Amino acid sequence: MRTGEGIYHCIKVQQFSRDFLEEICDLADKIREIARTKAGTEYLSSTLNHKQAMLYFVQPSTRTFLSFYSACQILGIKCAEVRDPKTSSEVKGESEEDTVRTFSSYFDLIIMRHPQANFAEKIAGLLDRTERPVPVINAGSGKDQHPTQALLDVYTLRRSFHHRGGIDGKQIVFAGDLLRGRTVRSLAALLTRYQGVKQYFVAPPEFQIGQDILDFLDKQGVEYELTENFEAVIQGADAIYMTRLQDEWDSAENTRSVIDIERFSMRERHLQMLKADAVILHPLPRRLEIEVAIDSDPRAGYWRQVRNGMWARAALIAMTFCRKQNIYEYYLNNNL
Repeated sequence: MRTGEGIYHCIKVQQFSRDFLEEICDLADKIREIARTKAGTEYLSSTLNHKQAMLYFVQPSTRTFLSFYSACQILGIKCAEVRDPKTSSEVKGESEEDTVRTFSSYFDLIIMRHPQANFAEKIAGLLDRTERPVPVINAGSGKDQHPTQALLDVYTLRRSFHHRGGIDGKQIVFAGDLLRGRTVRSLAALLTRYQGVKQYFVAPPEFQIGQDILDFLDKQGVEYELTENFEAVIQGADAIYMTRLQDEWDSAENTRSVIDIERFSMRERHLQMLKADAVILHPLPRRLEIEVAIDSDPRAGYWRQVRNGMWARAALIAMTFCRKQNIYEYYLNNNL
């Protein structure tokens, strides 16, 4: 992941070691504690106020875009954005590669979301061969990878299980469209960094998790189970990760009219089946797979999950520019 002193590319979850995850989570905790005071907020905003970031989001996004934008603001980074290639020279025939290389002339960090798989990795490799190899953060690429979502999911799980021995040994249920959900694919892979985690994949056969992920889990010696019985597995779950139907990847037919997804949805009646200390997560946006009535239950963790993303991404950016030690020193010097 390191390409030079203080320069990191964040491309795929396979880059994250257990130690790195612990570092990120610890740093995110300290950043959010520092940010509780005006003086702390002012300190954080001076940490990287000499840096600039380009948010190149050519695929629709609300949470991820604003999460990164807010994370940059916390650290004082000035941001610019391109969210529609029609506003760039791509309409004149410029390649996407040339467009992003142009960004590297002006900005110190490129955060990108793109519908093409491996595009962020391609750009990182391209920039590494230039005179200005600025770091690239993958904010979602194709149906395959969403590494920073998995990072914030792990951070949320760690905070949720803080008084229960952490993530090790837990049972995690994934439900919904698992085949095309890059958040599920990324988190399933990242959970292999923890000991004794059993994963359950609950979906209709048409949307079951991809064989490539199962092969990876087999290689890592991870225990998992494939099932269509949602109610049977949620009763023993420590965390339930709900997902929506990813029909933006469909070409013509309306999948919702063909496949019944109701039985893979969380309803208020299901709450009585859950453990008292279970947590319900969702990368959002949601449709009907979680009833709004569940929002008021203390086990509903998806809104906390959204906020956690801002802190986790701020920690990642701080580590990208080697500011971990500075933040730790401020934390300790101010007895936080």
